Amino acid sequence: MPGIRRTGLRAALSAIPVSLTVLGTAVVPAGATAHHPGESLTCRGKGVDPDARVRYRTQTVIHAPLRTIWKAQTDVERWPSWQTAVTTAERLDHGPFRPGSAFRWTTPVPPNPHTPATSLDITSTVRQVKSGSCIRWTGPAVGEGLRIDGVHVWSFTRVGHGVRVSTEETHTGPQVDANVPAATEILRQGLEAWLRDLKTTAEARAHDRA
Repeated sequence: MPGIRRTGLRAALSAIPVSLTVLGTAVVPAGATAHHPGESLTCRGKGVDPDARVRYRTQTVIHAPLRTIWKAQTDVERWPSWQTAVTTAERLDHGPFRPGSAFRWTTPVPPNPHTPATSLDITSTVRQVKSGSCIRWTGPAVGEGLRIDGVHVWSFTRVGHGVRVSTEETHTGPQVDANVPAATEILRQGLEAWLRDLKTTAEARAHDRA
């Protein structure tokens, strides 16, 4: 559940410039595009929350082998080594990614005029997975005065000399529902930043092994 950068009060969600400052300046990955909510991604027939008001979908093409991209994405405990927004990450089980696998991760939140510096704690549980093809996980993100329930779907498709990685996420909760445009913008930046980092990391690893 990337993109939500600590906004524990409705006032913080209303302050879009403040929220974007917390997120930092996002760079849209080459080839990234947003899609209409009706075109939802699925993994083994399951998708995002159809009733969620906060949702975003985007994609990019990564010029690296599928196995390299999949390894980076599913090796959760190494996320902090390449994801700029992830401070800690731990698997709560062992072995390959499978239904029921769970992981806990945190993202730092700098102080802003409305809230002190804090950390958002996220616990994600894999619900559906098809190796090399798709992942769907769900779980809460909790901060001081804030709870967001997220559903996140990833899709990996070989195209030409690369892999198209698509992702879609929905958020629900009183704080995000209080200002849907602001929450959606925060989610957008978070997902695009994740794709940017994944693209950079996977392509660098592929180059090193060439």
